[in-house]
Amino acid sequence: MLRYNVRGENIEVTQAIREYVEKKVGKIEKYFNDVPEANAHVNLKTYSDKTAKVEVTVPLPYVVLRAEETSPDLYGSVDLVVDKLERQMRKYKTKINRKNRRSQGVDAPQPVDNDLWADINIEDEDEELSASIVRTKRLNLKPMDAEEAVLQMDMLGHNFFIFEDAETNGTSIVYKRKDGKYGLIETD
Repeated sequence: MLRYNVRGENIEVTQAIREYVEKKVGKIEKYFNDVPEANAHVNLKTYSDKTAKVEVTVPLPYVVLRAEETSPDLYGSVDLVVDKLERQMRKYKTKINRKNRRSQGVDAPQPVDNDLWADINIEDEDEELSASIVRTKRLNLKPMDAEEAVLQMDMLGHNFFIFEDAETNGTSIVYKRKDGKYGLIETD
C-alpha cells in the first residue's frame, strides 16, 4: 500500500489536487503482485512563467522509481510523470523476465524475482565537509550483474551507478557514455 507525502512549493496542495495525485500515482500499484508498504514522495512546484513541475520518488525495497516532468498544466504534469513511472515499471519487469528466461531456458518463463535488485540505502548529509565536498552519500550495496546495474541507473535517471559485482564480489561502476552506450569500470 502506497502512502503519499504530497508537498507544494509556491502552491497550496488542495484536497482535489491531493486526491488527483493519489489516484494517478496509485496506478503503478497494478505492477506489483504484493503491493509493498512504501511512501510516494510527490513535490509539486509552480513557477512564475506559469509552468508546473511534478517530481515523484517511490523508494521500494529493491528499486527506486523516480520521475519528474514540467508542463504548463499541473494536472498534465502529474499525468506525464505517471506515464513515465509506468514505462519504468514495464521496462523493469520485462528485463527481469527476459533475464529469468535466459537463465532458466527460453521455454520456462519465470515470475519476476525482485531479489535480483540492490537495496540501496542512501543517507544524505548536506553538511559541508570541505570547500569542494558539499554532500556525502553512503551506499549499502548488494550483489548484482552489470545489466541489472544499468537498469537501476536508468530508472534513477543517473549517469553512473556503483554496485557490487555478483560474480567477482568487487565494487564496479557502470556509466552512460556520450554516444548513448554504457561503460563498465571494474576494480581489483
